[in-house]
Amino acid sequence: MRISSAARTTPAAASAPSQPTLKRGASGPSVKALQQALAGAGFSPGAADGQFGPKTEAAVKAFQKAKGLVADGIVGPKTWAKLTAAPSTPASSGGSGPTLKQGHSGAPVTALQNRLNQLGFNAGAADGQFGPKTTAAVKAFQTAKGLVADGVVGPKTWDKLGIKVSGTPSTPPSTGGVRGNSALANNARSVALSMGGYSSQGLCATGVSRAIQNTYGIKVWGNGNQIDNNLPRDKFKQVNLSLAEALKIPGLILTWEKTSTAAGSKYGHTAITSGDGRSSYSDFVERNTLGAGGRSGFKVFMPI
Repeated sequence: MRISSAARTTPAAASAPSQPTLKRGASGPSVKALQQALAGAGFSPGAADGQFGPKTEAAVKAFQKAKGLVADGIVGPKTWAKLTAAPSTPASSGGSGPTLKQGHSGAPVTALQNRLNQLGFNAGAADGQFGPKTTAAVKAFQTAKGLVADGVVGPKTWDKLGIKVSGTPSTPPSTGGVRGNSALANNARSVALSMGGYSSQGLCATGVSRAIQNTYGIKVWGNGNQIDNNLPRDKFKQVNLSLAEALKIPGLILTWEKTSTAAGSKYGHTAITSGDGRSSYSDFVERNTLGAGGRSGFKVFMPI
């Protein structure tokens, strides 16, 4: 790995990290200072280990985008200036925010996840969805701080977290008591991006099966129009929702008996909802599932 001389660890840099231009592949105290500044601004780069890897690059891009800069992942004078000006509240000063618990979503949840990750309590991706992983991180934090480990973020937990958060959380949309699983949706997105990105590979059932296995530890076999019959009934049940309703709830399994493509007319299609009202995940991210025509035999399955 080539490392710029500005980013190498030297005695002088170790005592007072400078602000050189940094990008993926750099390392040293300047990178660690960058990571700490990003975390303090609410953009988690993962561990502050002095290694400018993919997580740090993603955090830099997110920060740049939020500050109206070119989101190229390169930390130059303009990015350093914005980081230096970004407010950061130390944990010792206490904090406040709305009461949060599993099922909530929105900006307050994202801020919570960023803070937990910054403090070393792995809340997973800061996606604004308060799912099981965030609950586990909250409980671990509460235990470490001598609080009741109930997974609910109230005044005492906010105080220990040391950040002030505004905004009102929302709960996942539901219809007739139907709820999804944010963890399943998140795993499905990761699988989709790792397989095809935004282009189908014709392996929709493989993507859905992998997401289910990553979430529940079980394997489900079959192609797009078979997987519905192979879903374990102690984990999933069929529900009566329209496609528009289902797409608003993260982590529901969708199946179609047939689609308009040659392969789809034989094997059907399956996907997992993202919850944004439009997109779904299988072997790829389908950005407009609601607008996809020529499909028939639609079913929806809800995680129990």
